[in-house]
Amino acid sequence: MNFYELMQNGGPVMWPLLACSLIVVTVICERFLFWLSISRNRNRKLLDDMLQLAETGQWHVIKDKTKGCQDHVIRMLNVGILHRDFDMGKAMEAEAQQVSRRMGKCMTVLDTMITVTPLMGILGTVIGIISSFKMLGAGGLADPKLVTGGIAQALITTATGLTISIATVFPYNYFRSKISRAIHVMEKYATSLEVVYEKLSGGK
Repeated sequence: MNFYELMQNGGPVMWPLLACSLIVVTVICERFLFWLSISRNRNRKLLDDMLQLAETGQWHVIKDKTKGCQDHVIRMLNVGILHRDFDMGKAMEAEAQQVSRRMGKCMTVLDTMITVTPLMGILGTVIGIISSFKMLGAGGLADPKLVTGGIAQALITTATGLTISIATVFPYNYFRSKISRAIHVMEKYATSLEVVYEKLSGGK
């Protein structure tokens, strides 16, 4: 059975399912590229150097050394340093929330598809079974193959919906785990910078 036959046999619900699958693929590809850029921009050595410089209060050196850096953790710490005389913690928290929102972009779309596509598949099956029973009512049991064949075709939508949902669960959970780890790292370094700054302030 080729693609065109599959779409025809599955009935009209197959077309919305096709649209859902294209949306899922698009979002997954976009998120993979996003996390790839995040990974490429990470600079852990510079991050450690930044904290060492912060221990001696070399804020201008930090600014010059991290200029143009796209590491989201370093940028968050720089926001905190910029607002150190006001409220370092809240400044870093606000920046971290913006980063988290970017990381969570389109995750609700994947979550929705995981829930909706199986239901759409079941809807297509129900529609197919209703059509089969209409044929049974019109023609009786003269040709049972028409009814069983119609039911078999109707189950295609359920199988398709479940396939899309199952295939979406794995990248969805992967992206959620990436977000959780990234938030944990940001909280860890933000706390470290606050501790360092409090020590410096106490020393003064």
